[in-house]
Amino acid sequence: MANERFVYAVQGQAQNIPPIWFMRQAGRYHRHYQRLREKYSFMQLCKEPELAAQVALGPIQDFDFDVAILFSDLLFPLEALGMGLEYGEKGPQLEWQLRPENLARLRTVDDALPQLRFQQEAMRLTRAELKPDKSLIGFVGSPWTLFTYAVQGKHDGNLIESKKHLPLFSHFCETLIPLLIENIRLQLNGGAEIVMLFDTAAGELGPSLFQEEIVPQLTKLAYAFPQKLGYYSKGTQPTYFTNDFFKSGFLAGVGFDHKWDLPTKLKENHRGFIQGNFDQALLFSPVDDFKRYVEDYLKSFSTLPVKSRAGWVCGLGHGVLPQTPEDNVRRFVDTVRERLK
Repeated sequence: MANERFVYAVQGQAQNIPPIWFMRQAGRYHRHYQRLREKYSFMQLCKEPELAAQVALGPIQDFDFDVAILFSDLLFPLEALGMGLEYGEKGPQLEWQLRPENLARLRTVDDALPQLRFQQEAMRLTRAELKPDKSLIGFVGSPWTLFTYAVQGKHDGNLIESKKHLPLFSHFCETLIPLLIENIRLQLNGGAEIVMLFDTAAGELGPSLFQEEIVPQLTKLAYAFPQKLGYYSKGTQPTYFTNDFFKSGFLAGVGFDHKWDLPTKLKENHRGFIQGNFDQALLFSPVDDFKRYVEDYLKSFSTLPVKSRAGWVCGLGHGVLPQTPEDNVRRFVDTVRERLK
């Protein structure tokens, strides 16, 4: 009950064609999702396991990705901790913002965890409907990214408040990390082969603070589930990954955005998978231009010896953007398999 290409990538075995999956592959750009969204709220699609499974299966059926991903939202642990959560026209909004004086308002893990059990059932139903030759992964928000949401109260590119309250991060993690461990366990018990940690705010800290603040929290999670967690960060650079933790083998793999030279990273890789990293904005290009961009992207991989591509999980630098043309999503998947076979 797994995709052979994905299993080989996680194991670091050489293969001609990499497995393919996109972050946000089930979402607003996809007509399958849009039809469901006409009938149901976003919260219903996430929290009603039968609906979450339908959304997760849609891109597998339409685009033949190798891997299905739990359809959910990374903010639900914050809601479970008692911070409230609403989705409106301006995106997600928490009821209150984390500060030193209200840290004690957070619920205990025992009180919070039952509110996340819907994810385990969503995983189980997705796996039950998924073809045996497809893999299934879960995800949670990484501690730092969840902290920025908790402090800012919403999606906000300006992280002044988060950095102003940086000493609060480790105290917040005393509650958050045990909850994330149990949240990950729920997803693995539901059928996830690995669980991705998504850290879209990681690059907002400099390398030294990344090493000092983020890596210790990642270490706690990875040690709890050796080789079962992948880590994706946005806006990071090679200097962020010099810590021995990333060479230890505790992570199943690491994902990189489109600003990285992925073939070079693959040649340096000796442990786990490397995920990424075509520029998601190029999916909006006119057909002829898009074909050229994909061909140029793949040239640097096709010239590598097959053994040097071992571990590659092909995807985007970040997630599929709203209104992305479906035909280019399908065209990308088909082209990768055709050119690298």
